[in-house]
Amino acid sequence: MQGRTVLRALALLLLLVGPLPAVAPLRPMPLDKEAARIVNAKLSGPFTHDNLTVYLMHGDDSLKGKKILTLAEAFAAKKFVVYETQKVNDLQMENLSADEHVVLFSGDILKGGQQDRVVAFDRIVPPKSGKVSLGVFCVEHTAARWMKPLAGEEKVFVASPGYLATNGLRLACRHDGSQQEVWRNVTVTQRALGERAGSSVVDKRSDSSLALSLDAKQVAEGAERYVKKLASLSDTSDVIGYVFAINDKVVGADMYGSPALFKKVWPRLLKANAIEAFSLVKKDKFKAPDVLAVRAFLKDAVSGRGESKDVGKDVRLYSRGSAANVFYDSRGAMKGEVLRQNILAKDPDAPKSPKQDSPWIPRRQQRDR
Repeated sequence: MQGRTVLRALALLLLLVGPLPAVAPLRPMPLDKEAARIVNAKLSGPFTHDNLTVYLMHGDDSLKGKKILTLAEAFAAKKFVVYETQKVNDLQMENLSADEHVVLFSGDILKGGQQDRVVAFDRIVPPKSGKVSLGVFCVEHTAARWMKPLAGEEKVFVASPGYLATNGLRLACRHDGSQQEVWRNVTVTQRALGERAGSSVVDKRSDSSLALSLDAKQVAEGAERYVKKLASLSDTSDVIGYVFAINDKVVGADMYGSPALFKKVWPRLLKANAIEAFSLVKKDKFKAPDVLAVRAFLKDAVSGRGESKDVGKDVRLYSRGSAANVFYDSRGAMKGEVLRQNILAKDPDAPKSPKQDSPWIPRRQQRDR
């Protein structure tokens, strides 16, 4: 009797939460040559405003001939739809364009539905895709509209207003793969921004909404000073990515398949970094990382053992990790073209997680395998 009760409870949980995209068996990761390219990439900089430092990465275009829209562009053009399913971690998406691919990146925030969500994995959705599963996490824990019957405009998501704005949130989404960690880090982010702004950034319309907190007046004004200073960095024709540091620590790196794609995503990445830097301003003096520290960061991130998995039918995700950093390489599943390469520094001050089989497969997926 007890066993049946447990099974019923598990079935109900799966129905409400829904699985993240199915993961294919692990395969060896043939990225030694790619790792060397990243470590030896041409860098320029530093470009600094206050406690935010950026080094640009230069490279070639691997997405030539592909018509690509970002998620925000596709929403604005009404060529892409994300459907509410009433499952916390599994939505449906559809590319309506006749000839354009749509890219979504892990960390893209989705506004609407019955709870705001964030994209879990990098995806590239082909034209006329039909409905495709989209793995997500919730970034609005207590939305009142979640308790109402699904109706009207809440059946779809209407915009992608930004990108996850702290390393803790990005790690919770990509590295931990944990809904509870995402919710916990939303609260941590709101608290840190409120302390820096001098007043709460929690919005009365939905006190757990990350998107609304990131759009608070004090936060927007604080971030804008960084954005004005650094916005033009993507204008160089061969820039495909960047490494950024906050205070005295290298925090992350993002590289894309083409300069054109990087130029499109740069404004939202910079805004996210600016919000994080605003929340972490130090009163004490510090020394921003130099190019040697950046090279060491890149080398460490790609030095670990590698694995890979398929994310849906459109992307193959290669991963590596070390004790200090994790590296993700998303490629088109058919032709293997680079879509995005992303490095995240682990937070040594974060609560320690249980030992995992590998440092790059979310714990939830390890349990499901």
